[in-house]
Amino acid sequence: MNTLYDNDRFFQEYAKMSRSREGLAGAGEWHQLLPLFPPLAGKTVLDLGCGYGWHCQYAVQQGAAQVLGIDQSEKMIAAAREKNPHPVIRYQVGSLEDYSYPPAAYDLVLSNLVLHYLRDLDSIYGKVFRTLTAGGVFLLNIEHPVFTAGVGQDWIYDGEGRPLYWPVDRYFSPGPRQTRFLGQPVEKEHHTLSQILGGLLGTGFVLEAVEEAMPPQEMMDLPGMADELRRPMMLLVRARKPE
Repeated sequence: MNTLYDNDRFFQEYAKMSRSREGLAGAGEWHQLLPLFPPLAGKTVLDLGCGYGWHCQYAVQQGAAQVLGIDQSEKMIAAAREKNPHPVIRYQVGSLEDYSYPPAAYDLVLSNLVLHYLRDLDSIYGKVFRTLTAGGVFLLNIEHPVFTAGVGQDWIYDGEGRPLYWPVDRYFSPGPRQTRFLGQPVEKEHHTLSQILGGLLGTGFVLEAVEEAMPPQEMMDLPGMADELRRPMMLLVRARKPE
C-alpha cells in the first residue's frame, strides 16, 4: 500500500520534524488537544492515521485497555511498532476508508491531522459514529479551512522573504488543492467549516468543543512560530455520540 509517507526522501524529512523527534511534546497543538481527551482508564481506543503511535502510547499511559492504531503508510506503522510498542497496542496498515469499523467497539476514536487528505468526510463520520459506543467520543484535529484554502498553502512574501499576508481563495469550492510539504508535491482536500462541523451534526454527533490551534508560549521563540498567530492552521473538535 503505497503513500507519500512511504516515499524514502519524504519520510526522512518527516523524521526531522519536532513532532517526530520529540513526540507529543513537540506538537504545537498538544497543549490544546490534551484537555479534550476523555478519561481512558479501561477504555477502548481507535487511532485513525496513527503515524508514529504517540497518541496510542498516551492512551496506554492513561490506562486504556485496548488500542488500535491504523495508518496507510507501511513506514509509519513500522516506526510506530519500534518507537511506541506495548502489549495493549495493536498497529495495522490500512486506509481509513477500508477499515471495517465494527459496531459499538470503541469508547474513543481519535484522528489527528489526516482527515484533510480525505474527500468524503461524511462517509468517515458515519463509520466512526457506528463504531463508537453510546456516549463515546470522536476527537479530531484537521487542518483549518483557512489554511487549506490558502493559495498554495503559503504566505505572500516581501522582497526580503518576510511573510506579508496569507492569501485565501475559492473558499466555498471544496475539493483537491495542490501544495508542497517537506519538499514534495502533496494533494490535500479543502473542506469548509460548514462541511466539517455541519457534517458531524448531520451524522448525529453532539459538539462538545471546537478550538483553533495556537502555539504555546514556550514555542514562540522557534523560527516562524510567531506567524502562526496570524492565521489558524488546525481545527480541534470534540464530538460525542449520544447515549
